[in-house]
Amino acid sequence: MKTFRTTLLTGLAALSLGAAAIGAQAQTQAPQQNARHPHLTPEQRQAKMAQYMAQRAAKLHADLGITSAQESAWSAFVASMKPAMGSQHLERSAFAGMSAPQRMQKMIDLQKQRTGMMEQRLAALNTFYSVLSPQQKQIFDTESAQMHEHRFGHRHGQAQG
Repeated sequence: MKTFRTTLLTGLAALSLGAAAIGAQAQTQAPQQNARHPHLTPEQRQAKMAQYMAQRAAKLHADLGITSAQESAWSAFVASMKPAMGSQHLERSAFAGMSAPQRMQKMIDLQKQRTGMMEQRLAALNTFYSVLSPQQKQIFDTESAQMHEHRFGHRHGQAQG
């Protein structure tokens, strides 16, 4: 009797674990199969980001009340903020054929390119910022801080995580 009970309990435990594993697997696969939006291609993702950035720039332009005298600095600033078109990423296959030191060197080279682009953006930002009135600077500082908080997951002045 004791052996039968032990076998029965062991069998039920195994079935429970198996059912839980199947349920967990179904939950992780369901969102992929039943997604409301199909997976976006890199081109679609890039177009969606460009549209978002254009809307954001238009709102900031309106909020700041950019004057005609400030328009050229504004245009240079907005142009500098556009992401580089795919030059920053290598395919995994390109890294696969490299040795560890070659991969590290390539990552350093890419980081140097990114730093160069950030320096160009800073120069355009400084030029643009210098033509703003004190009130416009205050608005710009507030807007850019909110954008930074949104991008990096901060809410209501507190970091999440």
